[in-house]
Amino acid sequence: MSPDTVTTIGGTLVQHGRLSDRIYVMHLSPADLPGILDDLDALAESERYSKIFAKVPASALSSFISRGYVVEARVPGFFRGREDGYFASKFLDAKRRWESGDVAAVLAAVREKAGDGCPVVLPEGWTCAPAAEDDADDLAALYGEVFATYPFPIADPGYLRETMAGDYRYFIVRTEDGRLAAASSAEIYREDENVEMTDFAVHQAFRGKSLSGYLLSRMEEAMRAAGMKTAFTIARALSYPINSTFARAGYACGGTLVNNTNICGGFESMNVWYRTLDE
Repeated sequence: MSPDTVTTIGGTLVQHGRLSDRIYVMHLSPADLPGILDDLDALAESERYSKIFAKVPASALSSFISRGYVVEARVPGFFRGREDGYFASKFLDAKRRWESGDVAAVLAAVREKAGDGCPVVLPEGWTCAPAAEDDADDLAALYGEVFATYPFPIADPGYLRETMAGDYRYFIVRTEDGRLAAASSAEIYREDENVEMTDFAVHQAFRGKSLSGYLLSRMEEAMRAAGMKTAFTIARALSYPINSTFARAGYACGGTLVNNTNICGGFESMNVWYRTLDE
């Protein structure tokens, strides 16, 4: 099945497709309200999608609520560090609303580790740096190995090079002999002054070294320098390692997006974690 499509409706950036059976409003243009709500409903009906979810500023939330959306997560100061943001969802199939896994147990376990992240030191000779176009082939191979499915075509070197030319910054860790051990990316939303810390992947031969935590700290430094106010992630809700990485780094959990994403071979719920960068 092909990855989901990214397009615009008016001035609003939208991702949609059969893979995750949903519409994702990645960046809402408030000028498109209220008509965009009709457009989203029409697209969902024509494609028979079972979920719509949107990143919505507080000032626009009532418009979504009045059309049947529910709040699944909240991030204080999400927009430009000043206006709260909400992840609002509309379920078009009742079956999609119910979580079968024990997300609460994972959150309880990782919260015991909250804020206790220790500085990670790379093994001698290892390096961490922003990825360049020449790294795209290795990067795509790692992503293809780690993720059986993913909402974006990150196992395609061409896609990675294209996004590198835009508002994505990939970061990689290489071993002393040059092997790609781990990677992540920062997806920058300049207008909103926030950044999604995402695409974390660690080669199975190098797990257990806190490489995701190291990458996260390096990305935070870079994004702080770039003027981003808030960092967030949408993490697999039942994955202890990735939730632990963000809890240890001092992120707060803003909520859970139920049955939200087709990743690693099936549908999974996702936790939204966030922290302020201009502290």
